[in-house]
Amino acid sequence: MAEDGGARDNWKAEPVEGPLDEGIGWGSDVPAAMLRRLGVPYIALTPGASYRGFHDSLVNHLGNDRPEMLLCLHEEHAVAIAHGYAKVAGTAMTVALHSNVGLLHGSMAMFNAWGDRAPMLILGATGPVDAAQRRPWIDWLHTTLDQGALTRHFTKWDDQPGSPQACIEAMARGWKLTNASPAAPVYINLDAGWQEAPVEGDLTWPDAARHAPPAPPRPDPDLIEKAAHLLDGATHPVILFGRGLRTEEAMAARVALAERTGAAMLSDLKAGTMVPGDHPNHAGPPINKLNPMAAEVLTRTDVILSLGWIDLGGILKQAFGDGPVPAKVIHAGDDSHLHRGWGQEHFGLPPVDIEFLCPADPVVADLLAALPGPAKPAPALPPAPAPKPAAGDALTMRDVAAALKAELGDTPVTFPALSRSWPHDLWPQRSPLDFLGKDGGGGIGSGPGLAVGAALALKGSGRHVVATLGDGDTLMGITALWTAAKYRLPLLIVVGNNRSYFNDELHQEAVARRRGRNEANAWVGQRLDDPAPDIAMLARGQGVDATGPIKTQAGLGAAVREAAATLRDGRPYLIDVWIDPRQGREQAVRRATKGG
Repeated sequence: MAEDGGARDNWKAEPVEGPLDEGIGWGSDVPAAMLRRLGVPYIALTPGASYRGFHDSLVNHLGNDRPEMLLCLHEEHAVAIAHGYAKVAGTAMTVALHSNVGLLHGSMAMFNAWGDRAPMLILGATGPVDAAQRRPWIDWLHTTLDQGALTRHFTKWDDQPGSPQACIEAMARGWKLTNASPAAPVYINLDAGWQEAPVEGDLTWPDAARHAPPAPPRPDPDLIEKAAHLLDGATHPVILFGRGLRTEEAMAARVALAERTGAAMLSDLKAGTMVPGDHPNHAGPPINKLNPMAAEVLTRTDVILSLGWIDLGGILKQAFGDGPVPAKVIHAGDDSHLHRGWGQEHFGLPPVDIEFLCPADPVVADLLAALPGPAKPAPALPPAPAPKPAAGDALTMRDVAAALKAELGDTPVTFPALSRSWPHDLWPQRSPLDFLGKDGGGGIGSGPGLAVGAALALKGSGRHVVATLGDGDTLMGITALWTAAKYRLPLLIVVGNNRSYFNDELHQEAVARRRGRNEANAWVGQRLDDPAPDIAMLARGQGVDATGPIKTQAGLGAAVREAAATLRDGRPYLIDVWIDPRQGREQAVRRATKGG
């Protein structure tokens, strides 16, 4: 990631006329000053009257600097941008949401961040809690006595401090909690009443270093010894790579553990790149659900090591059905600290023989120390199926990948999103920043905002940011691209446009087949056609250069060349590529039939 200052090379903060009021005179100056003390570089927001005092403090007290405001056209985009930023930076950004209505707008993206275990400090606001201070009508509508209840089931912690003094501690606590493992969003609600009142009494500012997030706990040494013994004696060990640190050092340790044990590696698309996808120990491309190659590797294993795997019970059930799991299972992860019961993201209960209630990376480090000696031979893996040639002349995502690779060459690329039909064999991920994983909650419309946040975090890093999105996702989140245009964030969006909510076509087809009904009607109520939305025109309406729809190889090559030039110039670009939804249809139908 680029240094904070380097990320702003190509834009200047909106000018603030001086002189600034550097004193702490008003309640809202306190949360603004706390953000600077916490080292927060940006705050994404859509303005609202419930935090007009706080907005004034960001401008006329801090000068729109440290943090700098990132203006967004929708609260959901503001949260998604902070989510994408956290995926790269590994630390929280801040978002401001306007009263209950802004919180409701942003709640979908908050749910995604919760599901992805992404850190985020969200500052909300409510109309004056003191009814005597409320303006008629609007302040009553926008005042909520327990606003955090709207999203409490998918935040790590929330608070509504009753004074500026209480806000200092709330923000210090919130910053510590959101960045500690397991990470998740926190929400702090600022009362408009004390925001706009003069500060009374003395303020005591905390030493941020004394409220830093704690280091993750170390695993139990006795359990490490037992796990090392199992892995060392295994004949066909398998390591499942889920959530982990997105650093080169952490990736190198994971690879070393697989090589030391001779384990077959499986990667989860939901988590992103944790190990190189083309390593000799890696069994086929990363998976979203079990494929035949991964199933063969799992069903012959005698020891499974799960390192932060998302839905361990689910993959074991896919591999072994409802019967017993014959292999010994070792699992590392602290996700259960956030399991509440309102949501069911605890997934199916897996059988586990040795469990480490801590993040996966400390377990990797301690297992390596407990397993000295040379690397074992790479496992004999089943052959990966050869990619099927496309039928007809319609463009596919394989064509898109080939055109991008030819134009971008060896320049490092970060994919904040990848379509389901992405050819991992053609473009394997080898660095922890190559692919950032999925959105966490399956909330459509998140892709553009996540991509903008990743581009913000990576600006000045030397990496290109390329997101391959579906048309439905793009259309729901298209106005997030305005923020990329305003702040000159280099980002390429490639839309694999099949003019349909095609995943649901497959579900409808599967339902009709089970019921003995007409499968040919699966498209009804699903097609985004007649007319097809002009996605390139919509992007240009946000100030983003765009082209499309692209329907030919020649057109694709020209579009990618223009897009690459725009990226190198430090600006966003969108390509709308019309693809045939029937490509890869058989595999997709099988997935839908199984409930995917």
